[in-house]
Amino acid sequence: MTSDNRISESYVIPPELSDRRLDQAAAALMPEHSRSRLQGWIKSGALTVNGQTRKPRDKVMLDDRLELEAEPEVQVAWQAQSIELEVVYEDEHLLVINKPAGLVVHPAAGHADGTLVNALLHHAPEVENLPRAGIVHRLDKDTSGIMVVARSLIAHTSLVDQLQTRTMGREYEAVIVGTLTGGGTVDAPIGRHPRDRKKMAVVEAGKPAVTHYRLLERFVAHTHIRCQLESGRTHQIRVHMSHVKHPLVGDPVYGGRIKLPKGATDELRDALGGFHRQALHARRLTLEHPATGELMSWETPLPVDMEALLAALRQHREALAQRDF
Repeated sequence: MTSDNRISESYVIPPELSDRRLDQAAAALMPEHSRSRLQGWIKSGALTVNGQTRKPRDKVMLDDRLELEAEPEVQVAWQAQSIELEVVYEDEHLLVINKPAGLVVHPAAGHADGTLVNALLHHAPEVENLPRAGIVHRLDKDTSGIMVVARSLIAHTSLVDQLQTRTMGREYEAVIVGTLTGGGTVDAPIGRHPRDRKKMAVVEAGKPAVTHYRLLERFVAHTHIRCQLESGRTHQIRVHMSHVKHPLVGDPVYGGRIKLPKGATDELRDALGGFHRQALHARRLTLEHPATGELMSWETPLPVDMEALLAALRQHREALAQRDF
């Protein structure tokens, strides 16, 4: 890559890649770039063979020269802003953060700035040259917890691949309405709600989605659970738990009205009534480091508001147990 960040690379086809498709050979020689990005460069003429434009499916031969001259993908509309980030881990390839509830991930209508992307551009300006500023997965605005961001093309390609092959481990904790006797799995496709296009729903024509959950702690009328995703659909945990009649506490979209358990104390009424976001936290993240191959894992504690909610639920459970004793 040149000093002005323009991508300029050149390769000669070795014997083992002779007679392969151009897009396949390019992917083998340039693993730091995604296949879709390479195919786009081939079609646009940014990636040539012996100075000539070819199609992705065309064959390459021994000693053919591949030359790439391309501009980095710059998100010119996104501005860097000095926004505090809780950094859990960082190196030249990865940035792992603990996102607070209330922080929007990407700039969009109604949130032109003050987002995680704006903060990333200030903390790690190099992400400007990566698709979506290095963000490969997202958390809803009001979901807290751990996220990984790519800081290099090698990392971006690797992380996208790990998400697609489901080798990246993501665990969440949630507080749901209703009591469970054990864990389970929700295997139900998710797509746009047929009537409310701002919502997601379990629909027959949706994309496959699987959520595993297990019980952590049971209360009088609520349950603390841990969820593990096999897929990463929009609002997946929120939609799946609502689908099985156990919506997340505080969920303004899928949760419905507040349900107070019998004998609710004033503290519990305040805790449930004052919890204005879905009780969902991305607790643990496990992945293979893009450069070293090392298996790495990070965990973030529950935020103050969820700990306070759990404390109120425990207090109510104990108060009822003492009264019934």
